[in-house]
Amino acid sequence: MDITKYKNKSYKLYFTTILQVVRKIIVLIPVIIGSIILGVLGLTFIPEGIKNRNLDFSKGTIVINNHAIRVEIAETPAERQRWLTFRTEKVPFTSALLLVYDKSDLYSLWLLNIQFNLDLIWFDNAGNIVYMIKDAVPCSNTLDAAQCTYKNTIPSKYILATTSGFINYHNITKDSKVKVVSI
Repeated sequence: MDITKYKNKSYKLYFTTILQVVRKIIVLIPVIIGSIILGVLGLTFIPEGIKNRNLDFSKGTIVINNHAIRVEIAETPAERQRWLTFRTEKVPFTSALLLVYDKSDLYSLWLLNIQFNLDLIWFDNAGNIVYMIKDAVPCSNTLDAAQCTYKNTIPSKYILATTSGFINYHNITKDSKVKVVSI
């Protein structure tokens, strides 16, 4: 576009600015699209060495409704991030994974790369169950985060995650108490 034919300086400045913006957009759009594609591919095709890496969680015990439950404990950010991802075997009803946080707060779980539905129980320091979700459905792909992210509405320090059906099997209700025996 030849902007020399415009005599008015404000038109020249306007068109020059528009051309600069268009040039930047032309460069940025492929970069953004490439980054999105690379991110999705990275989450979708995670190497087998990462998927199958054995993560040895420390062990502990909790009691709910007079049922002793063996728990694997995820305390560090890396352990909480890894937790049940890529596990193909369901967790037996006699055990669970306990995510432990430093303080009570609102914590969300994105069920990406989880292979089976889960029962999720958030509870506070006193063992009061503050939020429960039965049969939480994991993500079918990386783009449906809104459909497979679960968050408590009352602050909690712990999240118990286990195979769907655990809550019914142990007759757990909002009035049930959770006692941490050892972690």
